[in-house]
Amino acid sequence: MPIYVYQPVSEQHCRFCEFGFEFLQRLRDAALDSCPECGAPVARTVTAPNLSAGSPSLDENTLGKHGFTQYRKLEKGVYEKTVGKGPKIISDK
Repeated sequence: MPIYVYQPVSEQHCRFCEFGFEFLQRLRDAALDSCPECGAPVARTVTAPNLSAGSPSLDENTLGKHGFTQYRKLEKGVYEKTVGKGPKIISDK
């Protein structure tokens, strides 16, 4: 169940909704139109989602399998390819 953030939309508000509040709801539940404490009108605000799904690892086998190239730093300005296509060494010297 997602946690939605609500903000008051008028000058009328209580201490609970004054600076906004979070509310746990099911996806199929209708959005709140009033504060559960004082009844002041509120609106749901857009917030960044919290995505915690696993992502592919960045190890050499996975990167190479997906067509990426990885370099590791040997010294200042010199990089050696560890996996993928491209030159074996990149240098700014």
